Amino acid sequence: MKKQTGWLVATLLAMPLLAQASCESVKADISQKIIQNGVPESGFTLDIVANDQVDQAGGQVVGHCENDTQKIVYKK
Repeated sequence: MKKQTGWLVATLLAMPLLAQASCESVKADISQKIIQNGVPESGFTLDIVANDQVDQAGGQVVGHCENDTQKIVYKK
């Protein structure tokens, strides 16, 4: 029983890290698509921002992650 509790605690502690990794992978996929469309890598930035900070980010939302709690913002 103690091993099961230990695994449960370890899994719960790792979940935020996994969620962030998924945002990073979505960001990487979007970045590759933009580059494949002919935009040089130095010609844009992608930022991961919370939903309530999208207006301050000053770009175009091109994706979302973490159950739609984070947005990926594109800036030229």
